[in-house]
Amino acid sequence: MDRDRTGRPKRDREPVYSLAVGVGRVFFGGVLRLRPTVCGAESLPATGAAVLAITHFGYMDFALVEWITWLRTRRRTRFMVTRRAADKPVVGWLLKQMRHIPVEIGAGRDAYADAVRALKEGELVGVFPEAGVSASFVVRELKTGAVRMAADAGVPVIPIVVWGGQLLKTKNHKSSFAEAFRAPIHVSVGAPLPADSSDDPAEKTAELRSRLQALLDDAQAAYPTSGTGKWWQPAHLGGAAPTPAAAAAAEAERQRRKAAARAEKTGT
Repeated sequence: MDRDRTGRPKRDREPVYSLAVGVGRVFFGGVLRLRPTVCGAESLPATGAAVLAITHFGYMDFALVEWITWLRTRRRTRFMVTRRAADKPVVGWLLKQMRHIPVEIGAGRDAYADAVRALKEGELVGVFPEAGVSASFVVRELKTGAVRMAADAGVPVIPIVVWGGQLLKTKNHKSSFAEAFRAPIHVSVGAPLPADSSDDPAEKTAELRSRLQALLDDAQAAYPTSGTGKWWQPAHLGGAAPTPAAAAAAEAERQRRKAAARAEKTGT
C-alpha cells in the first residue's frame, strides 16, 4: 500500500469530507477556541477497522471525535446517522458524500449490514450505543449493536468518552456562545475491547458500559471547571442534572407524546 510522507497509508481523496474536517477545525479551533485534552490517543488505530463506541452527552460529540481522530490519525470515521438527518436535502447530500451510514429507527437491519461491510473493508465506524443523548450525564444502558457488529466483522471496539461537549449543544438546554467559547473538552480513549462471535453480546455490552463509565468518572474528576450546582453535572456529583431515573421517565414521556402526535397525524 502506498504511504504518505508521514508513513500513514494513502487513502482515496474525499473532497467533501476534507472540506467538512477543515470547517470543523476552523469552527472548533478558531471560532470556539477549543483546546481539547485527549487521553489514550494511542488506542486510536492508525490502520485497520474498529468500532468507535462513543458516549452521547452532546449533539456535537460526533464532530469532536471526528476532529480528534482526524488530527491524530488522518483517518475518516463513518458514523451511524439517523434516517431523518440523511433525508434532509443539503445535510443528506453531505452525509452521503462523507459515506456515513443512515439508520432507520426501529428497522436498522440494512444499516447494520452496511456497517459490518464498512468494517470488513477496513473502515472506522462510529456509533453511540446509548441510542440517544443522556440527559443525566451518566452512561445509560447500551444497545448491543456495537459489540455485535464488531464481532461479526472480527474487529475491536474502542470505548471513547467525550466530556464537555454538552456545553456546545445538547438536549433540554439552550446553549450560549459564552458557555461554548473555550469550553474545556476532555476526550478519553480506552483500550481496545476485543469482540468475537463466541462472546455473549449482553455480557460484552455490559463490559463496554463499565469501561465507558470508568473513563467518564476519570474525565469528570479531572475536569478543570467545577460542576457543583451546574445543569451539566450529574446529580451524584452535586450537579443539577436529573437523576438517571428522572431522565428516563422524562424521555419515556417525550417518546409517548411523539408517538401520539404521529398517530394523530396519520389518523391511526
